[in-house]
Amino acid sequence: MKTNVGSLDRLIRLLLASALFYLGLFPYSASALGIGLIVAGGVLLVTGLVGFCGLYSLLGIRTSQPKEQL
Repeated sequence: MKTNVGSLDRLIRLLLASALFYLGLFPYSASALGIGLIVAGGVLLVTGLVGFCGLYSLLGIRTSQPKEQL
């Protein structure tokens, strides 16, 4: 799997994931909205850690720098 998420994009995803986890676990706990926020935060967390976004690949978006070929 090639990375298509840049470092700034990864940082923003991780920050948003932590905010969504907080909102899902504390203010909106035990509700459908809370579960949705936790799921969305989980998706952002995984894509931020792995560096690959399936939606980006479908749309042809790449925020990471291409590796130099030797």
